Amino acid sequence: MKSIVVTGGAGFIGSNFIPYFIDKYEDYFIINLDKLTYAGNLDNLKEVENHPRYKFIKGDICNRELVEYIFDEYNVKGVIHFAAESHVDNSIEGPEVFIQTNINGTFTLLDVARKYWMESPFKFKNEYEGCRFHHISTDEVYGTLGETGLFEETTPYAPNSPYSAAKASSDLLVRAYNHTYGMDVTTSNCSNNYGPKQHNEKLIPVIIRKALNGENIPIYGDGKNIRDWLYVLDHCIGIDLVYHTGKSGETYNIGGRNEKTNMEIVNHICEYLDKKQPKSQGSFKDQITFVQDRAGHDRRYAIDASKIEKELGWKANENFESGIIKTIDWYLDKIKV
Repeated sequence: MKSIVVTGGAGFIGSNFIPYFIDKYEDYFIINLDKLTYAGNLDNLKEVENHPRYKFIKGDICNRELVEYIFDEYNVKGVIHFAAESHVDNSIEGPEVFIQTNINGTFTLLDVARKYWMESPFKFKNEYEGCRFHHISTDEVYGTLGETGLFEETTPYAPNSPYSAAKASSDLLVRAYNHTYGMDVTTSNCSNNYGPKQHNEKLIPVIIRKALNGENIPIYGDGKNIRDWLYVLDHCIGIDLVYHTGKSGETYNIGGRNEKTNMEIVNHICEYLDKKQPKSQGSFKDQITFVQDRAGHDRRYAIDASKIEKELGWKANENFESGIIKTIDWYLDKIKV
């Protein structure tokens, strides 16, 4: 049995990943280290809370003493690092916590892993060969795109928010620990995720919740900002592939090839709700309201996922039309309107 630390496992992507991972592999013991900030919810992990190969530990990834204890107590031989502050609006209002968690927290995890696994630079301790640190990042580190083009793994970093700057910094720390110390690391940069268990603050849950509550549905600016949407379980499968078969030191972009404007997203959701749970009068689209744009709002993100597709055989199983139906149905069941 091999022990792996999954950080931020009570968050949106982590809480989808852990049940998938435990169900797929019988030889892993998962330690979920999560601080349980507002974005972490243990209710999202009810299906594994009593599983014999799962352990939850509440704690901060910046707490070096705790991280060292976990490595010693469980003989940790792998890290899959989700934990991060991730909401751009919050990073604009209060950037300090993003620097602390995303940069200092990543450094703490990397450094503890290095000292636990490695005898000296480029030399692993006996029985710790193959121990890998996988870091989950975002396409936002690349900045913004014009009307054409895609983010590739070689695209220069140009983060435009405190959130993306903190994530870019953490990516570079991971890279440095590979080049300086020879640690076995991989990084994946994903496009916008959606699906079950996402926090209420994110765009798609906001649209669904506001629509069902009869409230105004706020859309930034002109609603023409474009994102590439990736169904969360497809992302989990991609992380699994990179962790197990990715080349050490490499970065893999994971994207859904589903570019949509915010207006396309909100119209699609409203049209489905009109059919699934129609209002007594009018359409859910009547609730759409345009609000002042976010400061420094990137216009377009889109990922070229060719590398992970060609080298690791990954392919998204869901297109946006199939994934969004699964997502809305999950929220309808949760909200039970």
